[in-house]
Amino acid sequence: MATHAQTREQKSLEAKRARIQKEIKEINRLLFAEKKEKGTVLDQMDALDRKINMSQELIRVTNQQTNLLNRQINANVRKLAKLREDLTLLKDDYATLIQKSYQQRSQQNRLMFLLSSKDFFQAFKRLQYMKQYADHRKKQGEAIVKAAEDLKRTNTQLIGQRKIKEQLLADNKRVKDNLFKQINTQKELLRSIRQNESKYVAEIDKKKREARRIDREIEKLIRSAIASTNKKSGSADKNSFSLTPEAKLIANNFSSNRGKLIWPVEKGIKSQGFGKYKDKVYPGIIHQNNGVTISTDKDAVARAIFEGEVIEIMTMKTGQKGVYVRHGNYISMYYNLAEVFVKKGDKIAAKEALGKIYTSKFDGATKLKFYLYQDTKKLNPEDWVYQL
Repeated sequence: MATHAQTREQKSLEAKRARIQKEIKEINRLLFAEKKEKGTVLDQMDALDRKINMSQELIRVTNQQTNLLNRQINANVRKLAKLREDLTLLKDDYATLIQKSYQQRSQQNRLMFLLSSKDFFQAFKRLQYMKQYADHRKKQGEAIVKAAEDLKRTNTQLIGQRKIKEQLLADNKRVKDNLFKQINTQKELLRSIRQNESKYVAEIDKKKREARRIDREIEKLIRSAIASTNKKSGSADKNSFSLTPEAKLIANNFSSNRGKLIWPVEKGIKSQGFGKYKDKVYPGIIHQNNGVTISTDKDAVARAIFEGEVIEIMTMKTGQKGVYVRHGNYISMYYNLAEVFVKKGDKIAAKEALGKIYTSKFDGATKLKFYLYQDTKKLNPEDWVYQL
């Protein structure tokens, strides 16, 4: 039972390790591509910080795997010693058995042993004894073969575990070496930023103004959509949708899929999560993200996370567009689109393409800003979308 539990734990750790390695690879491919395009120092700092955190997590998981393997190796070493001891005893017992059998055979013939019985009952008992003795010899032989096979299998398993451990240790060393380089790069970037503090602060202010402008526009359009829908049903509620039976069904289905909804892009990584977070350079500065930011490939398409209806298309002064999709009393919003493939009133299915995501001409970054609301209440998309 303990072995099975360890195997399950090992598989779970390996899956987690593979996921972290994949995410680090995506960070290198998507986020660090911005450096080639002269991305902002703010974006570079965010990308580097995320990679350092993921590298530290990878080291931690790999250490857990190594520790688990050490326990398994030690258990197998003890098992190997016990199997060798058992095999030696079995072979000694079998040798004694064969020797006695030979001595008995030379002293008197089996047939004479039976014929010398006093009566039929004694002959029958002697026949049973001879049969049991032969069966015991056979079982002893089979036990030796099985013990030898167990010994060989455990030894092979032990060799394999030691090879895996060596590989894990080598991988960890490589990750630690890279982490050291990343930390040094981060320190250099920090020095560069602090030498140009005014430029950095200007970038922060610009991003904050843009975020506030988008948030105001989103809330305005959601309230407008609620008012428009409720007016048709005769409701004066300004904060929540008045739901038809069909809309209730969609809302219930959406709610029951919490934590299982698909990503709003086919491929990508979360480059900024939901909620408040400290500035990487000046921890005293607090930022707020009311959605999540997902970095993806150039020409990538935003897709609907669930069936619903397009209730609004937003276009900002900068030209970027946003699509609002209603799912009962839930709204998913996909912002930073260069092109839109749907129109207001369209009924759409999960995974349906909504628009092409904008790629910045300044830094080459392709980022989708994804928001989720229940009526006018902001929701954390990380709680709803699978492994976001």
